[in-house]
Amino acid sequence: MIKNERQYRITRAQAGRLRKALEASGMPGMGAGSETADAATAGVVMESRVRYGGIHPLIAKAQEDAMNSQLADLEGELKEYEALKAGGFDLDSLKALADIPRLLIQARIAMGLSQRELAERLSLKEQQIQRYEATEYAHASLTRMREVAAVYRVEGE
Repeated sequence: MIKNERQYRITRAQAGRLRKALEASGMPGMGAGSETADAATAGVVMESRVRYGGIHPLIAKAQEDAMNSQLADLEGELKEYEALKAGGFDLDSLKALADIPRLLIQARIAMGLSQRELAERLSLKEQQIQRYEATEYAHASLTRMREVAAVYRVEGE
């Protein structure tokens, strides 16, 4: 995920370099989405290796596919950042953060864990879990809430 303008510029530059490298590859029939090069005969393979600097056409195709995949990932990140910059974010999704403390308590109960058992799994005292839940995790760090959630994920698997 691109988090700031500097990362955006770097990512845009990397995508540009990848596009240029793909355009400069010059392998006939090896553009994005094309079929694998025909290397059915040894003569074609040898000719291709000589023509393309000793690289087998299938290796060249794999390299190009990898570059196309990386380019697609970068372009996806660029589009996401540009959409966010244009205001494309659902602020209602932030309301889900307010639900996390209640969900942690509900998950503990639904999994049949007592406050004592949760505390033991987290190497905490039972009273600490009682305080967290009494205040709906108001003084718990995000890291601590993630640790609690991790206990539930392990238990639920």
